[in-house]
Amino acid sequence: MAASHTPSPATLPTHAKPGTERMTGAQAIVRTLEDLGTELVFGIPGGAVLPLYDALHASTSLRHVLTRHEQGAGHAAEGYAQATGKVGVCIATSGPGATNLVTPLADANLDSVPIVAITGQVGSNLLGTDAFQEADIRGVTMPITKHNYIVTHPQEIPEAIAAAFHLASTGRPGPVLVDIPKDVQNDYLDYSFPPVIDLPGYKPVTTPHPRQITQAVKLIAQSQRPVLYVGGGVIKANAHRELLEFAEYTGIPVVTTLMALGSFPDSHPQHMGMPGMHGTVPAVAALQRSDLIIAIGARFDDRVTGDLNSFAPHAQVIQADIDPAEVGKLREVNVPIVGDAREVLLQLTKVYQNDSALNPPEMHSWLSYLADMKGRFPRGWEPTADGKLNPQFVIEKLSEVVGPDAVYVAGVGQHQMWSAQFIDFEKPRTWLNSGGAGTMGYSIPAAMGAKAGQPDKEVWAIDGDGCFQMTNQELTTAAVEGFPIKVAVINNGNLGMVRQWQTLFYDKHYSNTKLREEDRYLPDFVQLAQALGCEAIRVTTEEEVVPAIERARQITDRPVLIDFIVGEDAQVWPMVSGGASNEEIQYALGLRPLFDENESAAESPADIHEAIEEA
Repeated sequence: MAASHTPSPATLPTHAKPGTERMTGAQAIVRTLEDLGTELVFGIPGGAVLPLYDALHASTSLRHVLTRHEQGAGHAAEGYAQATGKVGVCIATSGPGATNLVTPLADANLDSVPIVAITGQVGSNLLGTDAFQEADIRGVTMPITKHNYIVTHPQEIPEAIAAAFHLASTGRPGPVLVDIPKDVQNDYLDYSFPPVIDLPGYKPVTTPHPRQITQAVKLIAQSQRPVLYVGGGVIKANAHRELLEFAEYTGIPVVTTLMALGSFPDSHPQHMGMPGMHGTVPAVAALQRSDLIIAIGARFDDRVTGDLNSFAPHAQVIQADIDPAEVGKLREVNVPIVGDAREVLLQLTKVYQNDSALNPPEMHSWLSYLADMKGRFPRGWEPTADGKLNPQFVIEKLSEVVGPDAVYVAGVGQHQMWSAQFIDFEKPRTWLNSGGAGTMGYSIPAAMGAKAGQPDKEVWAIDGDGCFQMTNQELTTAAVEGFPIKVAVINNGNLGMVRQWQTLFYDKHYSNTKLREEDRYLPDFVQLAQALGCEAIRVTTEEEVVPAIERARQITDRPVLIDFIVGEDAQVWPMVSGGASNEEIQYALGLRPLFDENESAAESPADIHEAIEEA
């Protein structure tokens, strides 16, 4: 039996309809991506996408980056999207190729990252027969995508892909999957662009209702202890300038979540830091002691609130979000606002400035209290018991040497939290990480995607030795494709965050968290990185840290990895235990320094305000 193949353009039928061009479905995929302004895609070929890859071979404007694993392709698309604000695209074949995209799709869904995944599928006549490499990827990804399609006719391809881009990038951003059987890729259609996109019921509200804006401004003006609780939606909406203007006009203190770091300058005197499980004491205090929370693009995640029943017990809430499903989902809201974060902040500032009867809230006591908290609880660390490098020292020096213009991409675990705490973020889209899903293996491919999207930016992947061993093969992709990222591996020889919990809550029963033997580099990350096409450096002392970083910055023709050997007992502080109240935040082991007894959350708002004034 002769093997099927995609006809070359020269052999295509020429009887196209007026105003259209006759081509195969595979060629229509490529053309639609080009017409949508796509610059590059990440993926790996396979049997069910061979027609598409044949069409990609003929493209002169669409760059394909051949990753070493489909998960790497998905995270690279995420990194590209987060660094640029554009839609990231990844491609995989059917069956295991498509299912390898499940983790990055779930990751993008929880962190609202706009990516489009195009997957090949077995022929239409084989669907449902358990054919070779068949998987119901649409069914598998239904809960973890914003929407997904299976294309049953080639004429549907331009509309499906254009709609996927529209859905991924509008409203609350998110991942969209388009599954295309192989025979549909081989069949013909009459191509025209732009297609008519018909999405009944999909009408994201971007402009907030004036009544809610007015109510919010009046509530803000009446408050005594307000706080701006800023989430990743501010970065997604490119609303950092509007946030700065509103915050400075009102003087309200600001906390920025893990996903919002960089949306408000760390150096700004109104910035209290990151709230939550490993947030700063001033940020946690600002939320717990507030009488009004103004949540912009934040969803009251459990890592911020701790025990929801004791979270900010005396605060009224204004919650603004592009996704109406998030408003009031976890916390009762006094003023709900549905709209784009940028539009919301613009309108809040406009209404405030145009009403002479509304003054910014009187907050002298409140700001003095928070300033005192910042003075009492600065960031810092204790020297490691074994005398090895402090990971916090490494990351703080990295921030000092490299500066706020670089893009920092973290994996998940202790190194992620230390990076969030000790890097100084001044600008949006300079901090990428896996927040909602907490995906180990995110950092290396996401950093590669960020570098692909921002080639003039210095991009640092900060990874743990556990995360690094999941996706380090993408360093070869970065080397071959010309993406000279820098990698700082915080190597403590353990699954650090799991080990920390075993230290604190499981009587130091270190069950299956040690990744290497003492003083034996297995694997040897320096040799491994060199084998993958990188320059590699090992650092074991404080004196070597800055020279190694400076050397890495000077190398621009290939990726560079620095293997920082750090102490295994270093822990992330402050900390709120999982499920505990934010009232129980610990600044260090054995301490509970945040709230004095006369500031008990059980007291009335008036008593708390009086205590704050006395403080």
